[in-house]
Amino acid sequence: MAGKILNYYGGGNTARGFYSLFESNLQGLERLFILKGGPGTGKSSLMKSIGSEWADKGYDLEYIHCSSDNNSIDGVIIPALKVGIVDGTAPHVIEPKAPGAIEEYVNLGEAWDSKALAVRKEEIENLTEQVSQSFETAYNKLSEALKIHDKWENIYFDNMDFAKADQLTNQLIQSFFGNMCLNKQSNVKHRFLGAATPKGAVDFVPNLTEGLPKRYFIKGRAGTGKSTLLKKIAAEAEKRGFDIEIYHCGFDPHSLDMLILRELGFAIFDSTSPHEYFPDRAGDEIIDMYEILVTPGTDEIFAEQIKEVSQQYKGKMKESISHLAHAKTLRDELEDIYIHAMDFAIVDSLRNSIRSEILQKAAEGSK
Repeated sequence: MAGKILNYYGGGNTARGFYSLFESNLQGLERLFILKGGPGTGKSSLMKSIGSEWADKGYDLEYIHCSSDNNSIDGVIIPALKVGIVDGTAPHVIEPKAPGAIEEYVNLGEAWDSKALAVRKEEIENLTEQVSQSFETAYNKLSEALKIHDKWENIYFDNMDFAKADQLTNQLIQSFFGNMCLNKQSNVKHRFLGAATPKGAVDFVPNLTEGLPKRYFIKGRAGTGKSTLLKKIAAEAEKRGFDIEIYHCGFDPHSLDMLILRELGFAIFDSTSPHEYFPDRAGDEIIDMYEILVTPGTDEIFAEQIKEVSQQYKGKMKESISHLAHAKTLRDELEDIYIHAMDFAIVDSLRNSIRSEILQKAAEGSK
């Protein structure tokens, strides 16, 4: 029986630039292979190949997806073996804690023909600069969208009942935890459930919440306290020793979108656009922040203002996605140059070397 695959993002294209949460998900690994090499050197294919092999063996996997290329992954983790492989090139540079002992650099650059690349040096430099500019423009547009979003939030923030918000938070904490405390330190993972990608907003909510007995769908509007609620629940879970997956907002990483506490069998998440879902199985429950906490009629009173801000926000988001898509097109051109200068037999050899070491580690662990 094939292993289960958990999909999430370790880094995101956000209103605060590229934001990395990689380190949190690599903690506790006993072996980490950090792949180095330019675009088109086969890093993602190598990781997918090894991941697929271990999934077929029945091992559960974590795939860390690439927010800048919908068809690529940035990492694969085999939790049972405490082994991971990650793309260690910019923008997600991984700093080793114990080089050689835990982390091992694998240089896929060994497989390229430097002379063939040197001939196209100016083209490579030009494309690299254009890719960088496209990302920078995308981040600027996302930053502008965040400022507009803040205006949107203020409409509802000014019409919130904060006493009721505190009461709701306390009720949920009591409902979730009661008097339970675990005699251990909480294992906390910080991730993204979704991302702004060249193909638009993408999320893995259905995959991440699959098999959980209970799911809480937080509905509401911008500024109705969804992230604040999640932060308070997360703090309580950590204080009580529960392991927790904390999923940050792919638009503003300072905000939270979801918590999963697998020991307690539940997820609670912001179920509004662009990751809007509705109950479709037993155990699903809606928490409507607008209905509970906001002055009735706020939507109607500020309808024109809300419509204008919403249109401005969506316009900026659309612009940012177009620049991410342009960056992807340019990177594809760059990858094509490298692909034609690669000896993939060498890449296969490097992959087999990693594969052999993982097999050895699995064999030692089974003794």
